[in-house]
Amino acid sequence: MTVRLNLPREVDSVPAVRKLLRCALGLLHVDHAAGDDLEIALTEACANVVKHADGADKFEVRLDVGDRHCSIDVLDDGAGFDTDEMDGTSPVAASERGRGLFLIRALSENVRMHSSPRSGSLIHFEKSFA
Repeated sequence: MTVRLNLPREVDSVPAVRKLLRCALGLLHVDHAAGDDLEIALTEACANVVKHADGADKFEVRLDVGDRHCSIDVLDDGAGFDTDEMDGTSPVAASERGRGLFLIRALSENVRMHSSPRSGSLIHFEKSFA
């Protein structure tokens, strides 16, 4: 199952795309634990766009869900970010920032980020099912 969504960059888009993923995973009878991990990772990726993709009015989510694997891309055309600052280390306990990408890395596989100033960002992640 492949789904491509163009969503407005607003808070209400996050639960909408999460529910769509949940429905797709349910139709394919994907393990609940793997599904929960993907829902959290997708929520974090979309929330990052809503909060940080300055200059973007919308964003795109691509879901490719199969019996044994799911691949997700979240793309925006915002201001971009410095991927070197996102090194995968644990966020500082007192910080209110940095948890989203840390969670995406912890809950999924093959995480890739690409960002260019004034050209937008891509966050790609995958999950294999038992």
